[in-house]
Amino acid sequence: MALYLSKLGRLAFRRRGLTVLVWLFVLGGVAFAASSAPPPPADTFSMPGTESQKAFDLLEEKFPAASADGARARVVLQAPEGTKISDPGPKAQVSKLVAGLTGTPQVASVADPFTTQAVSKDGTTAYATVSYKAVAMELTDEAHDTLLKAADAARSDGLTVEIGGDAVPVEQALNGTAEMIGFGISAVILLVTFGSLVAAGMPLLTAIVGVGVGVSAIGALGSTLGLSSTTTTLALMIGLAVGIDYALFIVSRYRAEMAEGRGREEAAGHAVGTAGSAVVFAGLTVIVALGGLAVVNVPMLTKMGLAAAGTVAVSVLVAVTLVPALLAFAPVRVLRRRDRKAAKGKPLSARRRRKAAKRAARQKPNMGARWAGFVLRRPAAVLLFGVLSLGAIAVPATQLELGLPGEGTMAPDTTQRKAYDLLSESFGDGFNGPLMVTVEADDAKGVAAEMGEELAGRPGVVAVSPAVLNAAGDTAIINIVPETGPSDEETEQLVRTIRQDLGARADTGTEVLITGQTALFIDFSKTLNDALVPYLGLVVGLAFLLLMVVFRSVLVPLKAALGFLLSVSAALGVIVAVFQWGWFADILGVDQPGPIMSTMPIFMIGVVFGLAMDYEVFLVTRMREAYVQGESTEEAVVTGFRHGGRVVAAAALIMTSVFSGFVMEDNDFVKMVGLALALAVVFDAFVVRMAIVPALFALLGDRAWWLPRWLDRLLPDMDVEGAKLAKEQTRGTPPRQRGERASADSR
Repeated sequence: MALYLSKLGRLAFRRRGLTVLVWLFVLGGVAFAASSAPPPPADTFSMPGTESQKAFDLLEEKFPAASADGARARVVLQAPEGTKISDPGPKAQVSKLVAGLTGTPQVASVADPFTTQAVSKDGTTAYATVSYKAVAMELTDEAHDTLLKAADAARSDGLTVEIGGDAVPVEQALNGTAEMIGFGISAVILLVTFGSLVAAGMPLLTAIVGVGVGVSAIGALGSTLGLSSTTTTLALMIGLAVGIDYALFIVSRYRAEMAEGRGREEAAGHAVGTAGSAVVFAGLTVIVALGGLAVVNVPMLTKMGLAAAGTVAVSVLVAVTLVPALLAFAPVRVLRRRDRKAAKGKPLSARRRRKAAKRAARQKPNMGARWAGFVLRRPAAVLLFGVLSLGAIAVPATQLELGLPGEGTMAPDTTQRKAYDLLSESFGDGFNGPLMVTVEADDAKGVAAEMGEELAGRPGVVAVSPAVLNAAGDTAIINIVPETGPSDEETEQLVRTIRQDLGARADTGTEVLITGQTALFIDFSKTLNDALVPYLGLVVGLAFLLLMVVFRSVLVPLKAALGFLLSVSAALGVIVAVFQWGWFADILGVDQPGPIMSTMPIFMIGVVFGLAMDYEVFLVTRMREAYVQGESTEEAVVTGFRHGGRVVAAAALIMTSVFSGFVMEDNDFVKMVGLALALAVVFDAFVVRMAIVPALFALLGDRAWWLPRWLDRLLPDMDVEGAKLAKEQTRGTPPRQRGERASADSR
């Protein structure tokens, strides 16, 4: 692979103008396509194969006029103290609100609380249900304004009015602040790392091109493939981070090759052949991890993962083609000022390069080499400290509680939370999480009546509504109000019990399904939990094979995977402490601590695993390169840190800054993801890859590169470390042959 990528890098370097024009043409083309494409569809939530989704599909078919998937709003009205909602004055105000909303834009129906008996037992509170023809994301500003103005008018008449439901607008849109903050911090880190404005600007420029192409392509294909606007969130977050890192790695390797006396084109080709190989395999691990989200079988996660994976693929292509082309425009200015004079002379011969390399090796070790030496002298202590510290941070993860965000977890000052609390106080906790039973049978009326009587006497059920039949009379709906709240374990157990009992006793030809928001959340959590182990096995298994090909070792991929588990567990522990327990919640702007979103564990596994393997590949490939060229394992570790430690540290800081910027967003899920990814990168890069990994190499020695001979023969030789490339370009001592390496390992 190194030879092919080297040729590609040389070609891009020579044809720099054409390469840049091609990428500008691609960027302009997809941007034009995105601007000309129809608007992306609204976010839709579906879970194929679950009972809740089957029930929703049945309702769409049997009750088309009811808009089963349409938005809902529950306007909760409470009479002034000392009065009842049924008194003439408050009742007239409620009727005025119902009449004002009936027939307004996108409204399908408004249920009068006095007609539907939606009045509390003490007579102080009532609620009106507003059903819309469109889903929440498709409601217009006019529909939102009409709802909010009707509530304000009722408040001015003296009623307490709060609104719940998905029809209420939630101001949690991304504002672009995160990208700007992360971008600015990344620029500072690059400038400090490279000491050159040109070198610092190059990764930023190529990252913009990669993300621009990826995000524009998502916009262009949005209406065709059903990619909503929120699909771009993960693509933007991951694409920006890896785009900067991949370019940083290649530019840094180019500067190192120039410092060793290579010619400009040769340095660019060697940089793309070696560092570019690491970029390709690092990108493949990220793509595998993100694309593997399709295993979960939740369309929303699948689309987000595939869109982000596509953006990462574009970033890899940009790194191995556009970066060398830009280097050709400023081959000397990317260097530090003190190195530019030497680079303007003739390239050194192979013999003089070897002498220069020996002189450089005798110079004072840099910080990376000194750190590697420290770890190699105390491997057991460093390993123990790293594992115990991450293990301690991961302790809160043992108390992880999963759930989906609802109105009960919103900030106390929001109208949705106030409506939730009013309904709980006046009607009971379970009123905020009603269950809907759908009965499809030839005699739906009789079957539904029988089931309604059975459900009414079941423990944990507060109320059962009369059955509602469709026009054909073959489908009925029964609404159940449980005794406990929507997120309580007792409610989940009630759903499981009812499903088991009604399903088992249903007559032939009768189908009984339970749905509703509470049941949907329960099914969603179960779907994710069931998919967690298969997903983890698929992602880790494929990545393990990739890393075996890269490092030609069994133990190196194994410790890479185990280190990832430490990183993700520690990051998840902090997330539990902050978002579930409320530690530092005020500082981070967490309005209401509560259960962690059900998608977080599987989401973190996918994204963090890919990013963790980035640093493993970046750092260890340089060690592997030195080992193949004749150094011992300990010498290779020092060489890897001398050349790659600074770059990996800068890359980790850049990625951390990009993710940390998203913590400032108002969207709770984006805030949680940003913090989780930022912490995972810090833990993985600085504790696992730069402390635990070299400690393990010191303890294992040459055994770290052990690979059975039969497997060595089966695996393709991708030459990621560039041994064939080095042999072709120099006349030095040839790299170790496989047989020699195997013999040394056996000793």
